[in-house]
Amino acid sequence: MDKNSKFHKCLSSLVEQKEIPPKLGKILSYFIESYLVATNHDPKNDPVFLKFLDLIKKECKTPYQFEPFHKCLREPIDYHAFGKNFIRPLIVKNNSFISGKERLSEITKHIQNGDNVVFFANHQTEADPQAISILLEEEYPNLSEEMIFVAGERVITDTLSIPFSLGCNLLCIYSKRYIDHPPENKLQKQLHNKKTMQLMSGLLKEGGKCIYVAPSGGRDRKNEDGEIILAPFDPQAIEMFYLMAKKSKTPTFFYPMALGTYDLLPPPETIQVELGEHREVNQVGIHLSIGPEIDMQNYPGSENPDKHVRRKSRADYIWKLVHDDYQKFLG
Repeated sequence: MDKNSKFHKCLSSLVEQKEIPPKLGKILSYFIESYLVATNHDPKNDPVFLKFLDLIKKECKTPYQFEPFHKCLREPIDYHAFGKNFIRPLIVKNNSFISGKERLSEITKHIQNGDNVVFFANHQTEADPQAISILLEEEYPNLSEEMIFVAGERVITDTLSIPFSLGCNLLCIYSKRYIDHPPENKLQKQLHNKKTMQLMSGLLKEGGKCIYVAPSGGRDRKNEDGEIILAPFDPQAIEMFYLMAKKSKTPTFFYPMALGTYDLLPPPETIQVELGEHREVNQVGIHLSIGPEIDMQNYPGSENPDKHVRRKSRADYIWKLVHDDYQKFLG
């Protein structure tokens, strides 16, 4: 990285003054270089990047404590706008598209009627909420701003993620993958999850909510051949959302969502338990597809007398809906 760049000088100063830890400084340095290269050092992006460093400094000084249900912060800092402004230069608009736009009009009507919509989706990058918002903002700005994302622990504890997470509506939950780490915090995490579920139940009862959830509990990754594999969906996660929706007594409609954002901010090749992963961004086109409404009661295998087999069949069926739509991005 050019050590004479204003960003490097600013970062070096923050590290020297102990306002940013050295380890985080190294990760930020790599990330900044990647971002500048991807955006061809366009000076138009300077203000948002300097704002990013300022927000990181603020987070290091006073870490934000997320509630189980975090509402997007719009003032005194508009974090929602910041997140989109930061990610937007990385998206090649002419190579990006939405499939199933007619269903977005249908979904908007459901929400306006006071009904709920739940998207069962794959998950590829930390920037998925911002990517979805950018794709929707022109034609469906309300959906873009009001969508609620079911978020894992990492996006509310990793310092680099927090400025972006603050700009989203989040239901914060510890995934099964990390709930035992560290073991002494397991009970606390379980109690947190219980509270989040109670809050989610209340939101579904209120109605008019749109919720994104990745039933895989994690990001898609590449296999040994370099092929992106959509992570399998957890039958229990899907069953939980279905039962909560039924219990709310508010009509809830389920849709499959396929996301093609992998190259925007590729995840590490392997799953990391510890925080502090390196980030590398690219300037790419991104894609989103909304499939037809899911029939949660009638699907291949729904007639099986064993409820566990039925739930597994439903999860596999929904995963295949997302997978098949995702394959269209690759053509």
